Amino acid sequence: MTGPDNIWNMLPMPALIVDSRDRIVGVNSIAENFAMTSARALQGEVIWDRISIDAPLEEAFARARANSTPLFVNDVDVGTSHTVPVQCNIQIAPVTGQAGHMMFLISPRELAGQMLRSEGVKSSAKSAIGMAEMLAHEIKNPLAGISGAAQLLSMGLSTEDQELTDLIVEETRRVVKLLEQVEQFGNLSAPQMKAVNIHDILDRARRSAMLGFGAHMAIVEEYDPSLPMALGDADQLLQVVLNLLKNASEASDKNGKITIKSFYEHGFRLRKQSGSGQALPLQIEIIDDGPGLPQDIKGDIFDPFVSGRENGTGLGLALVSKIMSDHGGWIAVDSIPGQTVFRLSLARAPLHLIEPEEA
Repeated sequence: MTGPDNIWNMLPMPALIVDSRDRIVGVNSIAENFAMTSARALQGEVIWDRISIDAPLEEAFARARANSTPLFVNDVDVGTSHTVPVQCNIQIAPVTGQAGHMMFLISPRELAGQMLRSEGVKSSAKSAIGMAEMLAHEIKNPLAGISGAAQLLSMGLSTEDQELTDLIVEETRRVVKLLEQVEQFGNLSAPQMKAVNIHDILDRARRSAMLGFGAHMAIVEEYDPSLPMALGDADQLLQVVLNLLKNASEASDKNGKITIKSFYEHGFRLRKQSGSGQALPLQIEIIDDGPGLPQDIKGDIFDPFVSGRENGTGLGLALVSKIMSDHGGWIAVDSIPGQTVFRLSLARAPLHLIEPEEA
């Protein structure tokens, strides 16, 4: 390995060095976290046996090594024997003074960005929500007075003038409803973590949707019946699923379809900035066949006050993201025209929280 060890370990991305036989001879600390294994376990292993890259690199890599030139590969899925693939950019470069040695620099993209949103949503929303919450409390009282005064005035007015007072009452009620959502976001309590049956939650949300906002939709279930108990707050997770179903129903037309899917993904872990990993094997997907998210807001869809609808408040998905963050879970979205997939990842409930008949 070239350069001092402390500089090597200060690199802000996973880095590995392979020799002329493609065997790993150098691993920095971030690469250990990325691979979820120790440098000792990786040393001497053929890199292609421990790091999987979803791209035909063999010929390009051989040319780069033969000509001592760098190679750049963007937007490829990279995984290991202990982790699920994530989208990355890869830089491969020859190591000066060591014939045939090549350095791999791996830059995770999607998971890193989503992890930062998941872990940082509390701090990023705190200032905006804090000010909005204070204003909401102050504004609601005068709005109630305005609405009451308009209703009193309407008693002595003609039908034509009553339309104007009705408009005042309707609009003040709409604003009050928005302010109540702001207060709800700011006052959300910490989750009461217990063992919960995720399918019970999904069924409650589905029935509620079919009787209300999703009555015009076809809602399809694709459940894994062997899914174990999840760790979470049942009421808050119900709110998450209801919000996602509501978004999906509003995005699709009257003949639209929503698919609710559950499955178990072994080895799915969320890497944190500290380097530790959280196992999140329980997966839930809410899939709609609507037009997809607008390109200009796709990357900010979980931020407060960002909405793709004309009269949207931009708080529904921010609340969903906050709840998932409080659960130590993960939320991601993949959207193209004709299909939007919101994916929730949750931890499995530890055995000591599960009642004997539920185990």
